[in-house]
Amino acid sequence: MWITLTTNRLNIKMEKNKNLTGGCICGQVKYTITEKPLFTQACHCKDCKIITGSSYVINTSVLDNTLIIEGNISSTELKTGSGATSKAYFCNKCGTYIYTDYATAVGRSTVRTKTLDNSENFPPEAHIFTKNKDPWLKLTDGANCFEKMYDLKNTWPKESYERYKNYLKNNKR
Repeated sequence: MWITLTTNRLNIKMEKNKNLTGGCICGQVKYTITEKPLFTQACHCKDCKIITGSSYVINTSVLDNTLIIEGNISSTELKTGSGATSKAYFCNKCGTYIYTDYATAVGRSTVRTKTLDNSENFPPEAHIFTKNKDPWLKLTDGANCFEKMYDLKNTWPKESYERYKNYLKNNKR
């Protein structure tokens, strides 16, 4: 059986009951995502540019109870542009940045999309903080762009938003 994940540009088919996998570049850290991701976005904020040494980062949100990490990771606490905190997790050996827990993203972990074994199947469904986008970077006319952050309810696919909302309701923090 197949479940179809719909993004603005691509229909992604994920085999039911088949997990997503990924890991670091040296192979010491591996992870499994046990349910389909909620949403994938490209962030163009200044912090993400500095952390990655690139023009943007692509992150995929998953429910925090669906991410299983194997291997030795470390973390560091960082401030985001809004002043909220985030905790970045990375491989102890090679330093590959695996995921982040943002204080503002309760119940979600944000996986670095390019660490997924099949990352090409998860293109950005939105571009955020485009006010900081490099001027030479051209986004297509069909790109879902936001100068800052967006409202989850109005931007995420309804199924993802409902799944997240139900998770929070059933796992009161």
